[in-house]
Amino acid sequence: METQHTKQVAELLELMKNTKDFRKLKSENNSNNSFSVNLKVSGYNELNLMVSDLLKASIILLNDDARSLSSFTANSGVDVMTLLEIALQLLPEQEMELLDDLHKIYLESDAV
Repeated sequence: METQHTKQVAELLELMKNTKDFRKLKSENNSNNSFSVNLKVSGYNELNLMVSDLLKASIILLNDDARSLSSFTANSGVDVMTLLEIALQLLPEQEMELLDDLHKIYLESDAV
């Protein structure tokens, strides 16, 4: 019985290795327990709007008065921390550093 069970587990693992169904999560090279998900956007403006909407939704969900007005939020069990973590991960940090550098150049120029 144990041998049959071991064989079935081995067959299942082999089948899972060869399947193309698990495509969404991409394993990070530096960690066994970390995955990434690609998110397609049309540009920085759309990315900014997404982060803004996540933050606005979180603010509404954290406001007791606003939450009580909506039947959706009262029954959905929305995890605000998850929304905030997503928003934080979507913020383009390196690009913001570039904008700071460009802004400094602008301030030092004759345009001001």
